[in-house]
Amino acid sequence: MNRSNAGDGANLLALRSHNTALVLDLLRTAGAEGISRLELAERTGLTPQAVSKITARLRGEGLAAEAGRRASTGGKPRTVLRLVPGAGHALGVHLDRDELRAVLVDLDGTVVGERCAPLDLGAGAEAVLAGVARAARELVAEVLGPPVAERPGPPGAEGPRTPATEVPGAWVGGERDFGERGPGESASEERVSEERAAEGRVSCAGEGAPPGAALDAAPTLLGLGVALPGPLDHVRGVLHRVTGFPEWDGYPLRDALARRLGVPVVVDKDTNAAALGLAIGGGSADGGRGGGSFAYLHLGTGLGAGLVFGGRVHRGARTGAGEFGHQVVQLDGPPCTCGARGCIEALCLAAVARGDLAEAARVLGAGAANLAGLLDIDLVLLGGRTVAAAPEAFVHGVGAVLDARARREGGHTGAVPVRIAPGGTRAVAEGAAQLLLAPLFGRGDGG
Repeated sequence: MNRSNAGDGANLLALRSHNTALVLDLLRTAGAEGISRLELAERTGLTPQAVSKITARLRGEGLAAEAGRRASTGGKPRTVLRLVPGAGHALGVHLDRDELRAVLVDLDGTVVGERCAPLDLGAGAEAVLAGVARAARELVAEVLGPPVAERPGPPGAEGPRTPATEVPGAWVGGERDFGERGPGESASEERVSEERAAEGRVSCAGEGAPPGAALDAAPTLLGLGVALPGPLDHVRGVLHRVTGFPEWDGYPLRDALARRLGVPVVVDKDTNAAALGLAIGGGSADGGRGGGSFAYLHLGTGLGAGLVFGGRVHRGARTGAGEFGHQVVQLDGPPCTCGARGCIEALCLAAVARGDLAEAARVLGAGAANLAGLLDIDLVLLGGRTVAAAPEAFVHGVGAVLDARARREGGHTGAVPVRIAPGGTRAVAEGAAQLLLAPLFGRGDGG
């Protein structure tokens, strides 16, 4: 990137006009081979003059570069252009109930740095925020440069120069001061929680950066996407009664992290983030072309779903869609951490705990069959730590239930296919980074 023109890497988001996003997305999908201006004009419907202006601006910002020349049917060879992946980066953080996983990705979505550390989601807001800030600083320092300078001013001071409206769902500063202490957590408890988190951290480059260090000095950093269990309000970045951790209810996680780190922050559910990454990265039924529908079922420390229709993540009117694990399938069944009884999550996790993976897969399959019948989806993708530990057992078990349902219904289309989602254990973190990248390429508001 041309730093003299851009200054703050988050200013890349100012390029997110509709036409520019169309061109950027085609450059991204063309890969290293590149694409000519004529092809860009043909595929976007823009005039050659408009494409020339857009590509000239992208080259000036360091986002595009020449990739050589291609033979033409007449006249001189055509110059082809490619995206410069290193011109922008995004952080993605997956906050699980017992683990923090953070990745730094480039504009192609390629992971260029990763951190994983133990986490207690119930340790209090300060401990959790300190863990996120530490992982973010370490990744930025290792990949993008030396430790960044400490952010000046009080918590309510002016944020980065990029307005929050450039990232849908993001906030980068302001006058409000919610504080960063969790409900019922005293100052002394905050210090103990932070020390506990520090004991379990991974030792790596970048340690020793001051606790208040901001990231807005990193010239190519777009911001931070955070994904964690729901329910939560994606638009406002506020947590609700996170299953198993009701003390987080009402906590403004997005604003607290943006104020601490000084970059745009977007917060979403773990399943939605993973589904977004799959929809963009080619894990969907249509190979990432934006027209497929699928359900991503995530089984780890909990159970949830990310739903994609027409290539877009479906969050619902109150961003609460996908609470798949809390559909009741057994009246008066075992109690669930959500407060209900007989939830599919409680039954599934209980079967996993006693080592009965076949039963866990059968229960998960029953839930998947309900989704398939209700939503007529094209594909079921399975992910999460528990699935990753025994992928064949879950694909077979869930698939058997869906096959039985298809036989009962008849018809000629067969059962909804079941596959393991690509990305493995870092699929959620990679999807969290896409919450920042997707708008740049015109892929909706991060879904």
